[in-house]
Parts: sequence; structure tokens; C-alpha cells
Amino acid sequence: MKDILTAENVSRRFSPHVTLGDRIAGLFGAKLDRRPVMAVTDVTLAVQRGETLGLVGESGCGKSTLGRMLAGILEPSEGTIHLNGVSPMQAGRKTTTRIQTVFQDPFASLNPRRRVGDTITEGPITHGLITRSEADSFSADWLAKVGLDPAYVSRFPHQFSGGQRQRIAIARALAMQPDVLICDEPVASLDVSIQAQILNLFLDLRREFGLTTVFISHDLSVVRHVSDRVAVMYLGRIVEVADAHSLYAMPQHPYTQALLDSVPKLSLDGNIGVTFQPIRGELPSPLSPPSGCAFHPRCLKAADLCGRQRPRLEKSSNSGLVACHYR
Repeated sequence: MKDILTAENVSRRFSPHVTLGDRIAGLFGAKLDRRPVMAVTDVTLAVQRGETLGLVGESGCGKSTLGRMLAGILEPSEGTIHLNGVSPMQAGRKTTTRIQTVFQDPFASLNPRRRVGDTITEGPITHGLITRSEADSFSADWLAKVGLDPAYVSRFPHQFSGGQRQRIAIARALAMQPDVLICDEPVASLDVSIQAQILNLFLDLRREFGLTTVFISHDLSVVRHVSDRVAVMYLGRIVEVADAHSLYAMPQHPYTQALLDSVPKLSLDGNIGVTFQPIRGELPSPLSPPSGCAFHPRCLKAADLCGRQRPRLEKSSNSGLVACHYR
């Protein structure tokens, strides 16, 4: 399959914002930490047309920042991102509309003062995909496609549940006929039963429209359910990429293995209960990441080399890529 979305050596740093209070504190001798935060560091990634790429990792590893750069919402500090060979940040709004995002919080992502029909049709009307005379039938059709009553077009967001709002957010994104859909933790804020409904909706829409999707989540079971390939992030870097079956069956990076071991499992072998092995240690601060392999302070396989030299992302035995000296 052909790569539709690519990121090459992409990094993103955030410089601290100095407030008036910081300036006043500085006058009294307070020492402020003004080091930049490296949220994403030297990421190279490709998304193939028609596939769902899962992006997983602990909270704070840079998943959402990478997703926003892929969507053209944030500009990389270094590196390049291309959609069909064109940079979304430099080609104007006609290119950026080809990538749409479904955000985590459906309560915050919808305008509370706009009727949902107007929310769905605003983008297509603005960019000439439909005319105003087609708006009513267009919005009603999209509500039906995401499993909602078309008669709801005149309602406001506060009249819907969380799961229904996320369906509306999905309809709004897909109504723009995007080439790529970025899903940033789209079910994290929903009840478990509603999560399953939204995931099944994603799978149905993917089959119907041939969607290309980047699915961001910290929930490994969710990513396994929806993804063709999975990329694992740790402290701003990609540490492993493989097809979903191989990654879950034969994880190559110690961090990937630790993530899988940390998922609670039901034991029925005579000792009924739930077993899991939490990842030891704490996630290091991105202000002062460890030298060498960033995971080595928490890794059971770490040796002296791991603390001195950062491993490169290279081919692994499960036909994927892994950044580990002892894979």
C-alpha cells in the first residue's frame, strides 16, 4: 500500500511561558525552571492508505502532540510532515481540511451555542463541498450514518449524552471527506459500554468509507481491537512499530512487554482473581530525560550500554521496527 501521511524526523519543543507572576517572583530571587520541554523527539512514521495505525504509550509520552502535528494543528519544531507529498502547514486550508480530528472530550469539542446540524455542515459549506440548500438533508444523512435520529439536527449539544456527542463529533469530521482521520483518545472519557458502541461504529465507518486513521490511545485492548499496525511511544520517541498481531504476540521492546504485562488479566486456573504487573519506577521528566535509552532506568534488561548510547529504530524479528540494544 502507498504511504499517504508521513512524518520525517519530527520534533516538537514547548518553551515555558513567562507570566507577570514569574517576573515578579524573579525580582525577589526565585529561581524558575525555563528549560524547554521536548514533547516529541525525532519521530519518523508513515501511515498507509486505508490502514488504521494505533499509537500507544503512557500518559505524557507525546501521543497527542504528535497527533496534533500530523493533523496540522501544531507546527513541528524540526522535521517535516507530508500528506500526499504536500506539507499541511504550508499548503493552505485546502490541504489541512483533508485531515480531520476527533478529540477526546466530546463535551468540549462541540460549540454549545450551535445546533448540531449547523456544526456538521459549517465546514462543508465553507469549503464548497455542499451548498446551503443541501445543508439540512446533508446533516440529517450524517446523523443517520453515525446511528442518531436525523430529527436531532435542530438540537443543541447539551441535549445529548457523552456517547451521542462523540457520534456527532465523528459525523462532523467525516462530513469533510478527509483523507486521514486523527482520533485522539476518542473513547477515553466514555463509559465502558458506550466505548464498545463507538468502537464498533468506527469499524463500520472504516469499512464503508475506506478510512485511513491514526488512533491514539493509552488503552492497549482498544488499540488491538481497531488497529492494523501499532506504534509504541515512550517519552517522546517511537520505540517499536509492528503489525498489531505480531506486536501483541511477540513484543520486541521491553517497554512494549511491560505495557502488555501491566494490563489486568482474569485468572481462572484454580486461583480466581485478577493479575497484572505494573511497570516499575516512574516516568522520567521530559525536562531532563535519561541519557541513552530513555527506558533504561525502568528496564529489567538494561545494561551499561543502555545508559550510554541511544538505540536506533531498526528492523526486528517480528518484521517490525524496534529501538533496543538487546532485542
